[in-house]
Amino acid sequence: MDGPPGNDCCSICHGNFHIPHQANCSHWYCGNCILQVWNHGSSLQPCRCPLCRRQITLLVPSRASSQQVHDPEASDILKKIEAYNRLFGSQSTGLSQRVQDLPFLLKRLFRELLDPQRSLPFVIKARLYLALISTAIYVLSPVDIIPEALFGILGLLDDVIIALTFFLHVGTLYRATLVRRYGGSSN
Repeated sequence: MDGPPGNDCCSICHGNFHIPHQANCSHWYCGNCILQVWNHGSSLQPCRCPLCRRQITLLVPSRASSQQVHDPEASDILKKIEAYNRLFGSQSTGLSQRVQDLPFLLKRLFRELLDPQRSLPFVIKARLYLALISTAIYVLSPVDIIPEALFGILGLLDDVIIALTFFLHVGTLYRATLVRRYGGSSN
């Protein structure tokens, strides 16, 4: 699914999606509608999702929206979304925001890895696979920082921390890729 659900509508204008974008909270909006929400508030801060009230720090256009660059209206909205992503997409966010963004980022990353028409840069793929292999080796190996044999269930804590660190690292890598892809260059 690289677009909003077919039977859904924009929760801001209550109409069919026009140049749909997905926010980092996984909600879909018309590109112009979410820009109006941002322009209505402080332009120095990212807007909040009208549905879940989380800060929107990244807006990803649907594949169909990305292909409308020849339409002047769509091109203008896409440029404004790129500016929004440049402003807020690479801001340092807290741990809780990163954990909340994980389902959105991991779901998109998994779909992108399985789609032969999309490709991640080789360096990103290599870092992703290296982190996955390293995490798997550590979690499956009998050598632990906190051994399960001595501490029981508490010994699993280091494995959980390593796995969470892996997911956060992969999420950060993919988020940087999305910001670079949909935020344009800062030059």
